[in-house]
Amino acid sequence: MTVKEAALFTGVSVQTVYSWIRRGHLTVGGLDHRNQKLFRHLDVAKAEMSTRPKAGRVLVPAA
Repeated sequence: MTVKEAALFTGVSVQTVYSWIRRGHLTVGGLDHRNQKLFRHLDVAKAEMSTRPKAGRVLVPAA
């Protein structure tokens, strides 16, 4: 997912997602054909949980 999609997914601003990257809570998984940063859904959810105490996500390990 892109930065914008990550922001929509977590309900935060795009600037907050960039802040997570800058602070080391979120790592870039790759780049798309337009050189936009891409992230895994799980990484975005983990960044949200580590920075937002009221994040309503429950992470369940894959079986």
